[in-house]
Amino acid sequence: MSKTILEMRNITKRFSGVIALKDVTLTVEEHEIHAIVGENGAGKSTLMNVLSGVYPHGSYEGEIRFLGHMCAFRTIKESEHLGIVIIHQELALVPYLSIAENIFLGNECASGGVINWNRTIRESKGLLKKVGLKEDPNTLIGDIGVGKQQLVEIAKALSKDVKLLILDEPTAALNDEESQKLLDLLIGLKQQGVTSILISHKLNEVEQIADKITVIRDGQVIETMDKRNGQFGEDKIITSMVGREISDRWPERDNSIGEEVFRVENWTVYHPQYEDRRVINNATFAVRRGEVVGFAGLMGAGRTEIAMSLFGKSYGQKHSGKIFKNGQELSLNCVSDAIKQGIAYLTEDRKSYGLVLINDIKTNISLANLKKISGKGIINKNEEIVETEDYRKKLNLRCTGINQVVESLSGGNQQKVVLSKWLMADPEVLLLDEPTRGIDVGAKYEIYTIINRMAAEGKAVVMISSEMPELLGMCDRIYVVNHGEIAGVLDRKEASQESIMKIIMNHQKTIVKEWA
Repeated sequence: MSKTILEMRNITKRFSGVIALKDVTLTVEEHEIHAIVGENGAGKSTLMNVLSGVYPHGSYEGEIRFLGHMCAFRTIKESEHLGIVIIHQELALVPYLSIAENIFLGNECASGGVINWNRTIRESKGLLKKVGLKEDPNTLIGDIGVGKQQLVEIAKALSKDVKLLILDEPTAALNDEESQKLLDLLIGLKQQGVTSILISHKLNEVEQIADKITVIRDGQVIETMDKRNGQFGEDKIITSMVGREISDRWPERDNSIGEEVFRVENWTVYHPQYEDRRVINNATFAVRRGEVVGFAGLMGAGRTEIAMSLFGKSYGQKHSGKIFKNGQELSLNCVSDAIKQGIAYLTEDRKSYGLVLINDIKTNISLANLKKISGKGIINKNEEIVETEDYRKKLNLRCTGINQVVESLSGGNQQKVVLSKWLMADPEVLLLDEPTRGIDVGAKYEIYTIINRMAAEGKAVVMISSEMPELLGMCDRIYVVNHGEIAGVLDRKEASQESIMKIIMNHQKTIVKEWA
């Protein structure tokens, strides 16, 4: 019989009088992968922050037992001392330090205040081998990809003699190959005796590796499913998460596609640091009024670089090519030029580039179109309230009010704030980069509905996504991007995961021949 490693009993957590967790009880057994799923704002991360000491003992009600002992963690350091390590969605690595320095940061191999670098490198090599990384421990974190950085975070956790590993959306920023490597690693760690708690919105991954799934909705545990009892099933999980069945993942849209609105011809861009390295090569594509056009491709294919460089040359240098809107050639030398010409870009990194996290919802929504609510350079506060309140209602923003600080919102609601900002700017062309990254299935459906509404209003929409089913379900046409080039285009009827991958592989062969 399995031994219980963790019990959280009757956990209740409040923020300014708002109940985030209500009487939550969670039991995790040794040597299992226990998934926690739920909509954005359901309380998943809050519960794990209570467990790890981010929210100290005394700031919540209830009790925590770990390995049979009552725990009252006041800091993360105290929970780590017992072997509980949390890896947050936003990685806590220092890009200007080496892999080895990051692994032992705060837990240095030192004696008498002096770091033993030989031991640091030696132990780092052993930890990197455990997680399947072949990188030199002296490599800077900033020089490796996000997928490898996730593995460094796990190596860092293993250096602390981890017994319970908590991962919050570990594959949100990874491609399919990197995600699978991480999932395989978790299974390997389980076989080595490490228990894991996995928070994820990717239900196919949860089904693949979890032994149990606990569903949280509105701060309460709805149910816990056990794979051994045959209780898993994506439809069942979704119904439990959102409180209703979602019969169709992709809301229907009446295609009423008009004339061409946006055209890009022979767009070429070079790397921002390396002026001889071409990142985008002669990209040509077009979008019509009322059309949703997808950009498919593997991680690093150049999709984000195309979108950012078109948005007022936000990425790269030595830009060449032509941009047309409604038949007129545009000159977009900065972001404000793009906004004035009715072009909006929703970034894949909403926290770094899409939002001012310390400001409230109202300020963030109005930021891209202050002219609409201003007179003689002075913001009309009453008009700002009316406008932003309207978008709060239209997009079903779940918040205490438009004065709530954006940082305190769930990921799905933060994404709605970014969308509201660009809708208030009233663009004709929207470049949406990973618009549903890191949000749950219910919030995704709402975002899809908003995208369809924008298309129905006659806007031209470009949608970049790493989730092929999303592109296939939402787009009228799909451009396939590979190595910074447009490798092919498929209409809705032709498009499938197989046809997209076939275009990528054929293009790879062409590139290899050119190099040869």
